[in-house]
Amino acid sequence: MRIIIAGGHGKIALRLAARLREGAVGLVRNPAHVADVEATGAQAVVCDLETASTEQVAGILRGADAVVFAAGAGPGSGAARKDTVDRGASVLMADAAERAGVRRFIQISSMGAGKPPAPGRDEVWTAYIAAKTAAEDDLRRRDLAWTILRPGRLTDEPGTGLVRLAPEVPPGAVPRDDVAAVIVALLDNPGTAHRTYELVSGDTPIVDLVAASE
Repeated sequence: MRIIIAGGHGKIALRLAARLREGAVGLVRNPAHVADVEATGAQAVVCDLETASTEQVAGILRGADAVVFAAGAGPGSGAARKDTVDRGASVLMADAAERAGVRRFIQISSMGAGKPPAPGRDEVWTAYIAAKTAAEDDLRRRDLAWTILRPGRLTDEPGTGLVRLAPEVPPGAVPRDDVAAVIVALLDNPGTAHRTYELVSGDTPIVDLVAASE
């Protein structure tokens, strides 16, 4: 399989690339990040999703088996970039996937998306949740084999391979290692298309849980 990963230098994306190795292509904005992606065994392509055209991105996607949208504006970014990256880049990738004929699309969202932000949250968090919600809504309207994954609070603890994955789960944390492993399992299980899942650590092996979620 050839999997295009948007946000290829992100912490989840690098873990995913390390699992997929030569089957992965990580899109990075900064040329200085190419070496980090290639160190996982994956290919890196420089592509700024805030300035690229749909046709440019479609050219990269042609011949791919799936897209994983793992891009995000990241810590320290303001409300404006939450919209241009967390929403706008997702819309661009979905447009390009349609143009390139790539139907499988896995979007990494966030727990809390799809609901109004809790009272008292700051402007940037509110913009982040609004952007993720809008990106999800856009994807659901498309004729793509999409799956939306909403992880809980992300940690850098070693993965356990044990999670809770369902349309709705209690709030909690999950290692980025396990998020990457779940993405691989979703890619291997096309019956999970047109589903939205929340994800936290749990007590069920990932492969068993994803297969049961089809």
